[in-house]
Amino acid sequence: MKAQRIAIFGHGPVGRETARLLLARGDFVRIVQRKPPADLLPGALFIVGDLLSAVDVEAACDGVDTVICTAGLPYRASVWERDWPVAMDNLVNGCAASGARLVFADNLYMYGPQTVPLREELPLTDFGIKPRVRAEITREWRDAHRAGRVKAVAVRASDFYGPDVPNSVISYFGVRAMLAGKVVMLPYGCDQPHDFTYVPDFAHALVTLADAPDADYGQAWHVPNAPTRTLRQVLQLASELAGVKLRIRVLPGWLRGIMGRFVPELVEMDELAFQTDRPYIVDSRKFLARFGIEATPFETGLAETIASYRKG
Repeated sequence: MKAQRIAIFGHGPVGRETARLLLARGDFVRIVQRKPPADLLPGALFIVGDLLSAVDVEAACDGVDTVICTAGLPYRASVWERDWPVAMDNLVNGCAASGARLVFADNLYMYGPQTVPLREELPLTDFGIKPRVRAEITREWRDAHRAGRVKAVAVRASDFYGPDVPNSVISYFGVRAMLAGKVVMLPYGCDQPHDFTYVPDFAHALVTLADAPDADYGQAWHVPNAPTRTLRQVLQLASELAGVKLRIRVLPGWLRGIMGRFVPELVEMDELAFQTDRPYIVDSRKFLARFGIEATPFETGLAETIASYRKG
């Protein structure tokens, strides 16, 4: 395969792992964000760029075959409502100007509260703020694709985990705490079936769609996940693999309300209670049927996560 020229917006866990996969096979990788990453991979080119600047985004998209957006915004409903439509508008316009295809790393919020497994064909929600915003930007890239302005696709993942994944309930709040001999403090219950995405699987799916023909664009694809477990079962498996004791404490609602005054993220999670108060199952059969790529088993993903924390 001919080497591709790819711009990746964002260099968090997903962006970094995606860059690693692309560089390993000889692609030209351009990392775009506001500040240079401390752990920029050898061979990657860094370009200063703000996703909220139309000029920056157009410059970053120039001369590449594909744009992969793994960037995130501060976890505030007000910020998402103000900035995500601007960011998506800039991405669509930047790709349209350069002729680059757009691969958008997405979550599952746009489906809103459901009582069935999440499928790509479910209608977009108008529930809440963050779910509604994700639905809004989905319509934007999808409409641009249908209008022939750009070739765009979304790759959607559930809550993810893996080595060096800050803010992950499994990795950071779970594995890191138990390895330190601490109680695993959870902001919500942990006994509902819930699908989790391993970051390297997310990155692999993004690369797969970057390689896919245009016929696979204009739609969303769900990243495959390991067989469904509850969060408690996942953490119990992690403790067994690590050879440490698992102690879990779930914050009662009244205490979470008090702590929310000092930890705004706790309040921001309230409108997403539908992800944890019922089974949260992701149907990825479409991706499996088309690309034949299986998810990494929990035993492997958790072992890698444990090893990364033990290395420091």
